[in-house]
Amino acid sequence: MNINDLTDEEVLEIAHPLWDDLIKYSNEGDYGNFIKKFSYGLLLGLNEVELGKQFAHSELARNLVEERDCLGLIRRGEHVTALYRVRSQAREGEWLGRMVLGYENGDVKIFAASIF
Repeated sequence: MNINDLTDEEVLEIAHPLWDDLIKYSNEGDYGNFIKKFSYGLLLGLNEVELGKQFAHSELARNLVEERDCLGLIRRGEHVTALYRVRSQAREGEWLGRMVLGYENGDVKIFAASIF
């Protein structure tokens, strides 16, 4: 199945809870739950030591506002990118959150996630 076969509303019904979990587990520094919906390829490419340092030392990654502001979707190939406005409880300003979704073995997985 291709995630691009879903309507925007159907994609957002999947994306929002996944994004909410990323924010929650980032704030908690819960690495195990943060990566639980990552695709196999994304997991292989992670540097667990560097990600662990980010959780431990990043003021931004540990103080994200849970309120979500979805800016839209970008569709490409077999993936959909959900874009979010991100705010921090500790730092002034706004960031762009990006989460790439697609199917892996019949389940929707996260193929990339970042905050710029």
